[in-house]
Amino acid sequence: MVREALAALLGLEDEIEVIAQVARGDEVVDAARAHRPDVALLDIEMPGMSGIEAAAALHRAAPGIRIVILTTFGRPGYLRRAMESGADAFLVKDAPAAQLADAIRRVLRGERVIDPTLAAAALVDGASPLTAREREVLHASADGSTNAELARALHLSPGTVRNYLSTAIQKTAARNRAEAVRIAREKGWL
Repeated sequence: MVREALAALLGLEDEIEVIAQVARGDEVVDAARAHRPDVALLDIEMPGMSGIEAAAALHRAAPGIRIVILTTFGRPGYLRRAMESGADAFLVKDAPAAQLADAIRRVLRGERVIDPTLAAAALVDGASPLTAREREVLHASADGSTNAELARALHLSPGTVRNYLSTAIQKTAARNRAEAVRIAREKGWL
């Protein structure tokens, strides 16, 4: 419903034509290849593949397509990860529709557009202290899997999983893995 409402609002703007819509992140690259848009508007929370993962895949597959991330999750960690994944703009959903249309026009001119409040928070918050592998293990542990189950799923030894989780717990200043997952999610690191 939200996607269709955004498409309808953007369709009312001069010089903006919505040529395709997909409901899943893992459909983004195929849709972009089929329709060849100038800009892709992605949400962070998408089934099949997150908007950040979809942005990275789209950036690799079609680097000329501009990517705008629009989300309710205005967290500095998400902003940083989105920009590292190839996004050209990052806006929160509570921004006015005119601001979104302006951001689309600006990224087409080659500008980067970032919600100013979120940009300031990202500077204060700093980068994620977690390595890619620590994020992967911590994310996989979110469902309550045991170290042995994680080791099998991630093709690691149980000791290596334990070490990654211990380091992630330390870096997030958490008391346990569940709290580390919660903190990392709140900061946008997962």
